[in-house]
Amino acid sequence: QVQLVESGGGLVQAGGSLRLSCAASGIIFSISTMGWYRQAPGKQRELVARISSGGGIDNYSGAVKGRFTISRDNAKNMVYLQMNSLKPEDTAVYYCAAANPPLYWGQGTQVSVSS
Repeated sequence: QVQLVESGGGLVQAGGSLRLSCAASGIIFSISTMGWYRQAPGKQRELVARISSGGGIDNYSGAVKGRFTISRDNAKNMVYLQMNSLKPEDTAVYYCAAANPPLYWGQGTQVSVSS
């Protein structure tokens, strides 16, 4: 059974930082592309960042490039999203996903950025 469990969300002021974590189990993590997606109220879910199985290739949405960094630790079956210089428009539920296109999703963690 595949499980993706996100943590690290919360409320932060604009300009602040948060680090999201995703713990994966039930998949061969080391060969899985992993991604972070987000969904704001009334909007479609969108890709935030994606990282290849070995961590050598990553890509970002234009809205977060230069502010967010995705990383992974294959020894721990963990993927992270470091979010800096947060803006109110980053407010959303953030989801961890496995595979590309995603086959498995976490339950999401709320990130709220106040102005």
